[in-house]
Amino acid sequence: MHYHTYYIITIGCQMNKADSERISSYLNSKRITKANQKFADLVIINTCGIRQRAEDRIYGLVKQINKDNSNCDIVITGCLAKRKDVIKRLEKRVKLFMPINELPKMIELLGNNLDNKSLDDLRENQGERYLEINPDYNNKFSAYVPIGNGCNNFCSYCVVPYARGREVYRDSDKIINEVKKLVSLDYKEINLIAQNVNSYESNTKDFADLIIEIDKIPGDFWLRFSSSHPKDMKDKLIKVIGKSKKLVNHLHMAAQSGDNEILRKMNRNYTVEKFKELIQKIKKAKPGIAISTDLIVGFPSEDRRAFENSKKLFEDIRFDLAYTAMYSPRFGTVAYELEDDVKIEEKKKRENEILQILKITALERNNKYLGKKVKVLVEGKNRSNKYFGKTSSYKNVSFDSLENNLIGKFVNIKITKSQSFGLEGDYLSKYEDS
Repeated sequence: MHYHTYYIITIGCQMNKADSERISSYLNSKRITKANQKFADLVIINTCGIRQRAEDRIYGLVKQINKDNSNCDIVITGCLAKRKDVIKRLEKRVKLFMPINELPKMIELLGNNLDNKSLDDLRENQGERYLEINPDYNNKFSAYVPIGNGCNNFCSYCVVPYARGREVYRDSDKIINEVKKLVSLDYKEINLIAQNVNSYESNTKDFADLIIEIDKIPGDFWLRFSSSHPKDMKDKLIKVIGKSKKLVNHLHMAAQSGDNEILRKMNRNYTVEKFKELIQKIKKAKPGIAISTDLIVGFPSEDRRAFENSKKLFEDIRFDLAYTAMYSPRFGTVAYELEDDVKIEEKKKRENEILQILKITALERNNKYLGKKVKVLVEGKNRSNKYFGKTSSYKNVSFDSLENNLIGKFVNIKITKSQSFGLEGDYLSKYEDS
């Protein structure tokens, strides 16, 4: 079949969003154009498998697409593309299950135009080559720049190493050139992303070296990165976090649990004491830095004592922000074999208890901004027609202004009101780089 139009549905993380930008660019290069989902010849679903809810959403989507647009071909990529149970369930409704690193040959795969030798070569040697496709950026001022793909950590609850394979990293020169190009196009925010950014290694450069190189690029822009793993948070990188002029005043580092026995069962390869020590070092290197984290509640065998240790971690560190999730068994992982012995009601209760601590600590942290002038990158307008954006420390800020065309610009805001997860302020002026 010759395809004329496509539509992409993206579910999940920043990496999936960046991958979809490359899928879009690839299809555009084949003279296939974007269209409405109901009229597209080709619908690509970039899937997430990190939680059961995200997986269930795919089944509903495929059914709905078949109903609304019965003539289209569906491609499943992302985290569920290699799951045998998912393939078995959807094989009659889906044309192609494509791991993302097979993107450079997507049209050939759809047409069954690859012989077995070419197919084997594609799957064995593709590595991170798909990342060299120039993306069709969705945003005109903030961009995701993937520095690699895959994961070697095998946390016992996580599907990513099975879905994306082993870690492969882009050549540092190619990353730096992409950042330079974005800065020349007046992008204000660069987000370096990978499953585990701080294990980056290429051409004898590690992640700290990469940041040092990007720091040299002239221009008024912010540099962010995620996700970082505590086991790879080396002293060299902490020193760079403290000294960098471009890096934002925010670090996201996943704790996942505050209990050593649970961390061991999760195969996280650090202790709570080590995590706290790292946070102390980072705060010393960059005073005032905002810290966010991830936490899983209700992991198999997490009893009340273990959960209380997670609460204590939150009380001790006083995070600015946290993303909590109730444990969800993932097919094919080590933890899938363990008994999911924490009831859903208890998981919800624990998640709420963490949220109550977070509300207190986040408000406490946000109150420090009252009366201060902050630099904000404006992202859009909300339903109340107020502008909103983020500070360097990843704080949400909303404000009124009669000025037009502030979206995508840095502005100066004086903070007048604080809440747990947001700030409000008065617009002062556009920010001028001095």
